[in-house]
Amino acid sequence: MALGGIFPRILGHEGAGYVAKVGSKVTVAQVGDPVLLSFASCSSCYICKGGFPSYCEAFVPLNIISNEPDYALQSSPDTKFGGRFFGQSSFSNLAVVGQSSVVNVKGLIDNDEDLKMCAPLGCGIQTGSGTILRAAHATPEDTVVVVGLGGVGLSAILVSRHHACIHSTYSMLTHKIQGAKVAGCRKIVAVDILDHRVELAKSLGATDGINSKKLPEGTTLHDAVRAATDGVGPSISMDTTGNKNLIAQAMKWTRNKAKIIQVGSAPMDAQLDISLFEHMVAGKQFIGAIEGDSIPSKSVPELIKWYKEGRFPFDKLIKFYPAAEFQQALKDTISGDTVKPVLVW
Repeated sequence: MALGGIFPRILGHEGAGYVAKVGSKVTVAQVGDPVLLSFASCSSCYICKGGFPSYCEAFVPLNIISNEPDYALQSSPDTKFGGRFFGQSSFSNLAVVGQSSVVNVKGLIDNDEDLKMCAPLGCGIQTGSGTILRAAHATPEDTVVVVGLGGVGLSAILVSRHHACIHSTYSMLTHKIQGAKVAGCRKIVAVDILDHRVELAKSLGATDGINSKKLPEGTTLHDAVRAATDGVGPSISMDTTGNKNLIAQAMKWTRNKAKIIQVGSAPMDAQLDISLFEHMVAGKQFIGAIEGDSIPSKSVPELIKWYKEGRFPFDKLIKFYPAAEFQQALKDTISGDTVKPVLVW
């Protein structure tokens, strides 16, 4: 279903590069600074001022509709292209970006290779790692099920070697920043339809893996998840697929007084039927979450710090492609061979 906005348009929702020019009112960066790009927010509504810019009152107009004619072909200047998708339209060698989308990483990243590696931090990896701890408030007592092992799901599972929490002021206030294993969650169950994704998740810290298309005869996904989570179901279920049938199953398999967190984008017209009485007496929380409840200017530097310390190896998810090979990158993503493709100009 179309969301509106100017077409044709330039997409791209996370990126990295160097500042070429700045407007007169820009304070976040100077020409030549290395920057990462994340979502846009208005910075002035009550929710932004309250510290939750990913839930900005203007999130959809700024990031999805993004009604800005920022681009034109040099050969055909009358053909205008919609820009600032997710605040940035970063599928381009140049991007016109508002400063709410900019994370200045000067002093944190000092070479092109690290800048390329960190390009996906502004959305998918930030979302997965932040959701488990800031949206779900995971603790060492929790059992977690992650459904869908793309970049978001695997970022939620990524293991740090030391299993320690971050001790910065921001992290203490927002219940840390890393994925489930950093919280020391005692059980992490990874669910997908591809064997190699399940095995990758286990290599990154999942304690159990389930291929939902290869269940033993007579076993349902509900049965398999319950069996892997002490027979009573997880205390946190995280769906990254947006598939309403899987979300409905998660509502059932999650234990009482627990949380189901929807991270994956469902179709605009998707509806979920809930028995209100059953939901009430079970005390379950069904939570929508976006961008891991993140403030990018604070969360992204934390992720970089942990990556450099070897405690958040998201590089295992990334593969680089020349921008001209974007069709191959798309093909490899659909097949599941590549988790997080990064186009390089």
